Amino acid sequence: MSDVRQRIEDLVKSHRVMLFMKGTAQFPMCGFSGRAIQVLKACGATDLTTFNVLEDEAVRQGIKDYAQWPTIPQLYVDGEFVGGSDIMMEMYQSGELQPLVAAKP
Repeated sequence: MSDVRQRIEDLVKSHRVMLFMKGTAQFPMCGFSGRAIQVLKACGATDLTTFNVLEDEAVRQGIKDYAQWPTIPQLYVDGEFVGGSDIMMEMYQSGELQPLVAAKP
C-alpha cells in the first residue's frame, strides 16, 4: 500500500465523520465543499473532521483513487464512503443523511 493510500486509510478509519474538501469548514474554497459543510451542519454532525486537499496534492489525487470517485468533496462515515456533495444533498433531502452523521452516544 502506498504511503498516500495509507494516510487516507488512517484518516478515514480514525474519524467517525470525515470530509475531504477544498478549504476548511470555516472557509470552504469551492461551492460544492461549502454546500457539503452546510448540509452536515444542518444534520447536526458534531464529530466532523475535515481535510483540506488544497494543502496536500498527493492526498488530493489519492482520494479520488481511494474511493474510485472523481470529485471532491468526499464524505466518509464509520470508515465507509458515502458520496460527494450531490449525493449528500439527496440523502439530506430524503432524511437518510441525518441519522447517519448524527452524534453517537
